[in-house]
Amino acid sequence: MIELKHVNKFYGSHQVLKDINLSIKDGEKLVIIGPSGSGKSTTIRCMNGLEEVSSGEVFVGGIKLTPKTKTQICRKYCAMVFQHFNLYPHMSVLENLTLAPIKLQKKSRKEAEEIAYKYLKVVGLVDKAKVYPATLSGGQQQRVAIARSLCTQKPYILFDEPTSALDPETIQEVLDVMREISHQSNTTMVVVTHEMGFAKEVADRIIFMEDGAIVEENIPSSFFENPKTQRAKEFLGKILNH
Repeated sequence: MIELKHVNKFYGSHQVLKDINLSIKDGEKLVIIGPSGSGKSTTIRCMNGLEEVSSGEVFVGGIKLTPKTKTQICRKYCAMVFQHFNLYPHMSVLENLTLAPIKLQKKSRKEAEEIAYKYLKVVGLVDKAKVYPATLSGGQQQRVAIARSLCTQKPYILFDEPTSALDPETIQEVLDVMREISHQSNTTMVVVTHEMGFAKEVADRIIFMEDGAIVEENIPSSFFENPKTQRAKEFLGKILNH
């Protein structure tokens, strides 16, 4: 489980997160939505220590996240998929996927490569194992990044707007892979996204944020059909009619 208790985050005098309280169950698919600048990405970056909270507490797998425990927690529990892929350009796809299992989890190269091919199959890119990231489209690179997160075989995957840097043609292929993972695995997924169709279909629960606070949370059917707050109604009205 991931738990945030009374989390606040400041950059100087600017408060980005305001008293965030959130519990995510093991195996849950949680989608965080809201306008740009509402604190969505900062929230999930606090879940794996990429951002340090100004006050409050974060627990991952029952362990309190601190500067001392951060590395241990990230290696054991959390993988992350970023907006901009973050693949190593000088390494082949296969090398990108086997790096963490070999270096951090001390797996043999043979075992790491078996795992890599398993997840390349999941994302439909087995034939790209030996090529370099620069030869791939944006959508393919993001699918490799998702495969890389799966290769770590961690219980939690955090997705920070994984389709926002992609062109419209390739967004769908990445969402399809994420759907497949959500249907087939008991991996806990926390997804920041603007893709409402994906949120409606995959989420067990929707969190709507604005101005650094959680404004509303609900199951997708209730949230999309009858949001409780006026602000959520306005947001959905704009984004669904766009």
